Amino acid sequence: MTPPRFVDRVDELDLLKSRFENDTAELVVIYGRRRLGKSALVREAIRGRQDAVYWQAAEETSDVQLANFVDTASETFPILDDIQRDWEALLRALGREEAVVVLDEFPYLAESDDALPSKIQRVWDMHLEETSMTLVLVGSSISIMEDKVLSGGSPLYGRRTATIDLPPLDLMDAQQFYPDDDPDTVIQAWGIFGGTPYYLQALTPSRSLAENIQSHVLSEHGVLHNEPEFLLRTEFGIREPQTYYTILRAIATGKRAANEIADFAGTDSNALGSYLSKLRRLRLVERDIPVTADPNATRKSRYRLKEPLFRFWFRYVYGQQGKLAQLGEDAYEQLIEPTITDYMGAMFEQVCQNALPSLIPNTYQGIGYWWHQQHELDVVGLASDGTLVAGECKYTSREMTEGDLADLERTASRVRWTPPNGTDREEHYCCFCRSGFSDDLQQTAANRDDVSLFTPCDIVPSADAE
Repeated sequence: MTPPRFVDRVDELDLLKSRFENDTAELVVIYGRRRLGKSALVREAIRGRQDAVYWQAAEETSDVQLANFVDTASETFPILDDIQRDWEALLRALGREEAVVVLDEFPYLAESDDALPSKIQRVWDMHLEETSMTLVLVGSSISIMEDKVLSGGSPLYGRRTATIDLPPLDLMDAQQFYPDDDPDTVIQAWGIFGGTPYYLQALTPSRSLAENIQSHVLSEHGVLHNEPEFLLRTEFGIREPQTYYTILRAIATGKRAANEIADFAGTDSNALGSYLSKLRRLRLVERDIPVTADPNATRKSRYRLKEPLFRFWFRYVYGQQGKLAQLGEDAYEQLIEPTITDYMGAMFEQVCQNALPSLIPNTYQGIGYWWHQQHELDVVGLASDGTLVAGECKYTSREMTEGDLADLERTASRVRWTPPNGTDREEHYCCFCRSGFSDDLQQTAANRDDVSLFTPCDIVPSADAE
């Protein structure tokens, strides 16, 4: 199997191409964590165009950057050779040509020339806004893009006409890169490599999932062996990362409440908030609240790692490099295989949450977790027709039984939720299980319209089943 050159991003491509064709000026901002394929997206969008300039900045002086931009842009627009080496003059000339101009790694430009956002704002307001030029600013440093381009204090605030906060690929698109199309293996691959294009392109399709994990993540020579550390130290500008590392490891090993994280990390609970805030801003950590709660009022919070590779790395690789090197090619078998089922439990819950709209079609006001005191539900969907969809997930070697369904029903009855528009509340129960269901539970589901049973084959149809 040969991985595709470019997958999905249909909505983003359509947005970009439509803006390129507009008769009005467009200032498009594309940002998001490194490795998500922002550069590949814009290159795909301008592929075949004769009026486009794509240029990627580097960490160089402002004069060198400007000279490099002219060298690249003049290949498409030779008139730039005769234009003053000044960003305002160059952009004004490109505006007269109604060009599509992509400035990739814009944070490098902004860091080398603090005045650049103001220069772009001035030439935009005075000249470019009256043209049909498209200017695309792309950046991986989320903090710099937000501060220099998107925030209310930025000179460019209010000028952008479109924004793309690029997410990872979803499971259905990412699975085209996975080495096996068996549904359970696809879910495991998602739980480790996720949907970040760079990580997916590192996979070797001819090798098993276990072999890919061993060679690319566990091996000290693997391309992803130090990936989280590299991103934290270089991309995000964290110069003293020890506390961040410990917090991420705490969450990766199951410490999800703020007090649990603080105790594990040895951090004052009052100081923890600032660390979590930065990690959330960097799209590494996500805050969960009960799906029925008001996010602006509830104090209930749990935290989880958004990037699967980070969760895997901080659980199995961070602090274990010596042991991994000692075990060599046996590392996966010795360290990962015995606990992979436990690791995958939380990842399976997320997969089931994401799949719910396709499994139980409806319009949902919210999908997520629910908990109160000692009661907890893995999957809850609040449907606009008044249906509370409650689900239990078991990524285990045992089948689910009628006893599991009875527990699910009892817990769902404790959920306080009033349907919108005064409609009557109904319940629908979903059992998600890796290993299937007992005969009695299957019989119950066959006799009831409010019970659904799902295995990995239902959640991730194999290629043969499509």
